[in-house]
Amino acid sequence: MKIAIPKEIVPNEHRVAITPDIVEKLVKSGIDISIESKAGEKADFADSLYSQAGAVIVSDIQNLFENADIIFKVQKPVFNSIINKHEIEIMKKGAILIGLLQITSEPELIQMLSQHNITSFALEFIPRISRAQPMDVLSSQSNISGYKSVLLAANTIKKLLPMLTTAAGTIIPAKVFILGAGVAGLQAIATAKRLGAVVQAFDVRPAVKQEVESLGAKFVGLTIEEATATTGYAKEVSQEHQKKEKELISQYIKDADIAITTALIPGKKSPILITKEMVETMKSGSVIVDLAAEQGGNCELTKANEQVIYNNVTILGPVNVPSMMSHHASQMYSRNIFNFLNLIIKDGKINIDFNDIIIKQTCITHQGEILKK
Repeated sequence: MKIAIPKEIVPNEHRVAITPDIVEKLVKSGIDISIESKAGEKADFADSLYSQAGAVIVSDIQNLFENADIIFKVQKPVFNSIINKHEIEIMKKGAILIGLLQITSEPELIQMLSQHNITSFALEFIPRISRAQPMDVLSSQSNISGYKSVLLAANTIKKLLPMLTTAAGTIIPAKVFILGAGVAGLQAIATAKRLGAVVQAFDVRPAVKQEVESLGAKFVGLTIEEATATTGYAKEVSQEHQKKEKELISQYIKDADIAITTALIPGKKSPILITKEMVETMKSGSVIVDLAAEQGGNCELTKANEQVIYNNVTILGPVNVPSMMSHHASQMYSRNIFNFLNLIIKDGKINIDFNDIIIKQTCITHQGEILKK
């Protein structure tokens, strides 16, 4: 069995799908690993580390794809301008592709995968169940986003986060308001608390109140039962509740030095939680970090991959935040994908069991058929 790991070519993507420690495990199990030269370079994993782990370093990208039974990627397949072909076109017929395929934003990708008889697995659809936690790519990468969001805010704001008692007097701690207490939000709470800030967190799901308070933050929420989807993620709520949300948020946002928004609804545009009018009530010099920028943003004024200053409030719209921490993001992603691989390989052979809920929910195309749209 041959597994290939290409270098990611999407702009500003610095992660690599497999790290040397996982390569070593796979090689010991009898799997041949080939990796494109310098694939791990931007995550500080040199070719020499992969060679030492037992991987073969390949420079010819077309040869890498054509000989692979399984291909691991971080980002979806894209057009490669160097060889003037789409990555899917150079995959072997019947090959398996595993990665974050983002099919909801690019449905034509599904057609290409089907036409080329690629069995594809989109890791963003890993179900939120206990057995799937070791493979939960969204959670592992969201952890990194939550951590980095606080550092971005701390680096932008012109204030200290912790309380300091000095000979020159006492500096009061910054107030951090976090909207959305999912994986990213909870990590943001923990990070802000470690830096000494006073933290408040908003969410509409009653189940997260205890988690928020266990991290030392004050919970602010409406505890709306309808807001929790069966998947464990947040879902859209009624217009009446959206109005109540905004009324509550507006009470707290005006006192915040830093606001971090993390609210995402899978497959849909992110909800607007901070309006232009709310921003106008915020303190001069305050900062908003919008982790939902790639899906439209939770702040009405957010622009993806840009910094906006409005009424002396700085609004950051970072995209692909995990890639900013590419070393550890790659390590976590690699462990997730290794655990997923163990589902489809039995006794050294590929065995795809569609009775397994994890397989069923993540498989997009198989034997020329489209299984999920």
